[in-house]
Amino acid sequence: MSAAKLGPAGVLLAVLRREVALAVRQKGEVLTPLVFFVVIASLFPLGIGPESALLLRMAPGVLWVSALLAAMLSLQRLFATDYADGSLEQMVLSSTPLSLLVAAKALSHFLLSGVPLVLMAPVLGLQFGLDGRALGILMLSLLLGTPTLSLIGAIGAALTLGVRGAGVLLSLLILPLYIPVLIFGAGAVEADAAGLGANGHLSLLAALLVLSAFFAPLATATALRISLE
Repeated sequence: MSAAKLGPAGVLLAVLRREVALAVRQKGEVLTPLVFFVVIASLFPLGIGPESALLLRMAPGVLWVSALLAAMLSLQRLFATDYADGSLEQMVLSSTPLSLLVAAKALSHFLLSGVPLVLMAPVLGLQFGLDGRALGILMLSLLLGTPTLSLIGAIGAALTLGVRGAGVLLSLLILPLYIPVLIFGAGAVEADAAGLGANGHLSLLAALLVLSAFFAPLATATALRISLE
């Protein structure tokens, strides 16, 4: 069935099914970011010891930095497989808008990498002594922030496509762009713990998500066309 008959929703579902099928064949690549997140976040309580007050203060920043770095691990492969087998060129030449295909790829990255991090975060948060309310805000902040990480990361993955040493260059490109997400994400938990409320930080995370969802697919599509020239 042609992309025109499928419609935008059909194209999104088709790309998601394809990405999930590829992930099932390569379980190691899907599990690596989650294992990395668990290991990094667990090292801090082990290294610091039973200093409950210090662990509580560090928890939002440590968990958010760990999640951010874990989400970055799979970004380099976001378009690499399609680039290697030639299907990326077919996407560019397709009648379907490339920005729509890019949005579907970013959504698949969030579902396969971001959602497991969100679900695992409360378990790791217990190691730091976070209470139920703090764990809920942590999950909500990650749920709003990790899709933004995927969308912004897609731009970097497109710009570094086929470049030698792409992993290091990708980190240098996108880490500065990740800083606002990190500040507002960790700040939501800290603000609530201080009695200031997390609504402001969560609203800013939601605003960043909306802006990224609108601009990032367009920027990524342009970067892909440049990389393929």
